Amino acid sequence: MRRAPKRLPDSDAAMATLILAVDPHGLGGAILSGMPGLVRDRWLDNFRALLPAETPWRKIPVNVGEDRLLGGLDFAATLASGKPVFATGLLEVSDGGIVLMSMAERASPAVAAMIGGVLERGELRIERDGVARTAGSRFGMIAFDESLEDEAGVADGLAERLALRLRLVGVDLGELSLAGWRASDVAKARERLDSIGVADGVVERLCQTAALFGIASARGELFALRAARAVAALLGLAKVGDDEAAIGARLVLPHRATRLPPDDADNDESSQPPPQDSNESDGRRENKDIPDDVLVDAVRAALPEGLLALLQRDGGRRRVSAGGRAGPRAVSRRRGRPVGVRQAETLAGTRLNVLATLKAAIPWQPLRGRSIDSGDVALRIRKEDLRVTRFEDSVETTTVFVVDASGSQAARRLAEVKGAVELLLNDCYVRRDQVALVAFRGADAEVLLSPTRALARAKRSLAALPGGGGTPLASGLDAARELAESIAHHGRVPAIVLMTDGRANIARDGKADIGRAEDDALTAARELYCEGFRSLLVDTARHPKPRARALADAMGAHYVPLPQADAATISATVQAHAA
Repeated sequence: MRRAPKRLPDSDAAMATLILAVDPHGLGGAILSGMPGLVRDRWLDNFRALLPAETPWRKIPVNVGEDRLLGGLDFAATLASGKPVFATGLLEVSDGGIVLMSMAERASPAVAAMIGGVLERGELRIERDGVARTAGSRFGMIAFDESLEDEAGVADGLAERLALRLRLVGVDLGELSLAGWRASDVAKARERLDSIGVADGVVERLCQTAALFGIASARGELFALRAARAVAALLGLAKVGDDEAAIGARLVLPHRATRLPPDDADNDESSQPPPQDSNESDGRRENKDIPDDVLVDAVRAALPEGLLALLQRDGGRRRVSAGGRAGPRAVSRRRGRPVGVRQAETLAGTRLNVLATLKAAIPWQPLRGRSIDSGDVALRIRKEDLRVTRFEDSVETTTVFVVDASGSQAARRLAEVKGAVELLLNDCYVRRDQVALVAFRGADAEVLLSPTRALARAKRSLAALPGGGGTPLASGLDAARELAESIAHHGRVPAIVLMTDGRANIARDGKADIGRAEDDALTAARELYCEGFRSLLVDTARHPKPRARALADAMGAHYVPLPQADAATISATVQAHAA
């Protein structure tokens, strides 16, 4: 009697464990989101138990250096032997195995790019320190993402090359059950993997599904197909069908989505059955296209709640933060976090990196008349060998709130804006950012608060802000630009948040003329755009009009209309778009 095939696990976490064990190198690996704990440990134990016993299992520290990661010149051995000696890096010794990185969200962009490049090529290429070599380096990676919800996650250059993303927060231990699957089953599936074919139309439907969800990179479809082939190998099938493709799409595509498909995407063609050819063979009928909604529904059902809400709110624009809560960073000469070395023409104002300098000089010694006497190695160092350390230091951000306090705002609307600014001031204080406040009303604009971290002082200035009078919008933009220029001159990064309904009736010369006032406002907005400052325009009008949108376009600002919004809504929107 033929034994019935095993049932696949019900949960995505357990299913991901199986397919990653079948094809860890082809899928690149997985990102595990969540803090350390029993669930994460159990998932890792299950995954390791499915791999061959001899599989290398390496841990990479998040602050790993380039030499330790890729390999490089062994300085001590080179001096001892009198010739260049190469030290093997972590990625090379991990060939054919699994690498793990805790707190991967904190890895520098350079480290993430190095690992991503090796994952892409499946080999290690080194050409530096007088060494040129190529070595195989195919491995699967488990990146632990321990970031909070409002922080940046794993760098895009690395996350893009890892097929799977699992959120283990709230997952029960029972959901990790492998439903009786063992390492021997995975080993047989691994042997069958290369022989698995793909049924007609499956690739096209995967590509169509990825396009509907706004996935631009082809890696999404390729990873989904590899995951589907792993499923077919587990089930002992000869070809990937629509059921296996749906599993692959569900596990790989949701976290890559950038938009929701149109509501009628499932019904445009599927509502009309294709004509049947009387001469069509039975085999061809069995492979005819099924409606696209099979894959679309599979991906839609697996969209994480937070991502689904974000896509619905932003209309497909996903905000990617590169700096997290620490803010932007800039290159510094003598302070901050070391981020590498560079060649130096002069040492003025920099720090000499002795080790890097010696490494740069060693390969050239045979050409410089290098000599060894009584076991002592004499190195001849020239100007072109000098290397200095590059540092990266955090840059302070100063948020300039530009508030329309004119009569067009009305007393109630101004109160809501004040409440929103106060909430934003609290957020800036938590990040240790500076804040400044510019208000315009009557015939001119006024800097009510110079850049400061004094939260109480800022709140007092805001509370004392009166409302009423004309709308000198151009003067307000001019004052914001001048203040932002001063902030940038002192080495800080200005961010302008303009809260207005877009109306202007006072020209730059202080005279009441609606036509000139609007032209002056657009001119001031274009001048602000030329400075390249990051800006956001919050349209606080009860009934938004095109003039505020045109003003935002002129100043290169992100436009956010917020009719019927309270202080909390305005504050949350500004934080989401200006962070």
